[in-house]
Amino acid sequence: MRPRRMSFPARWTSSPSRTMGNALLAEVLTGFAVGGMLAMAGVLMQVLLRTPLAEPYVLGVSGGAASAGLACMLLGLGGWWISGSALVTSLFSLAVVFLVGGGDARVPRERLLLTGVVMAAGWSTVISFLLAMESSASVHEMLYWLMGDLTRSISPWWGLIALALALVAGWVMAPALDLLVRGDEQAAVLGVEVHRVRLVCYVLAAVLTALAVTLAGPIGFVGLVVPHLVRLRLGARHRILLPFSVLVGGIYLTGLNAIAGLPLIPGSIPVGILSAIVGIPVFLYMLQRTRIGG
Repeated sequence: MRPRRMSFPARWTSSPSRTMGNALLAEVLTGFAVGGMLAMAGVLMQVLLRTPLAEPYVLGVSGGAASAGLACMLLGLGGWWISGSALVTSLFSLAVVFLVGGGDARVPRERLLLTGVVMAAGWSTVISFLLAMESSASVHEMLYWLMGDLTRSISPWWGLIALALALVAGWVMAPALDLLVRGDEQAAVLGVEVHRVRLVCYVLAAVLTALAVTLAGPIGFVGLVVPHLVRLRLGARHRILLPFSVLVGGIYLTGLNAIAGLPLIPGSIPVGILSAIVGIPVFLYMLQRTRIGG
């Protein structure tokens, strides 16, 4: 069965100026939505797992969503099939990391990271298998999507709406999140419904990751770099951290995408590659600061 091609709708091809203008607007809005969603998912995962190193890509959650999305494309399924399957695998991946690597605050951080690395490697193997089974010309397009690409999304609006709703939920929970990072017992003593708040964080983080991957493919390290920068400048209070992480995450990814489009080399660079170039050194720096294993 032929995979669903991710291309702009026919109405955008009515005239060159209309095509370029609408395509650019969709790309900018998609970049903002995806950057904001990944940044907020990173903040929530860091609360959930109590480590600044938690991030959708590093923990393999993005890889699970990408595997499901790719499988749907190869089966010729699109739309809500991709989003729904990505959500299921995101929930599963985060559940595995949480239960095996971070379900207890006393669990060492190296165990959390190793669990995430294993999950990411497992989903990478699944993706490689799926690509090996497909021999059509659309493999090149799928590879671009898997590297993180904003140019093929045609409907950023529902992503922006979902981001706004998630931000409202995060704003309401912010005082509880401030207490939760201090520990479950202390938060419970101060009146926080710990299990309920953690469940909402878990679901929101998985939903945001799944939607971001559906829109633009797996893009790494936004949820690591952006919250870290915002905390350095504005502190760790979540009523400030969450909205500014969303804002900075959207601007950050949109800016990276603009740089990726510069004619520095023949062809275009997927924004996910630039995000990794920036994010990997930041991750190694933070890894060294947290003295994991030492």
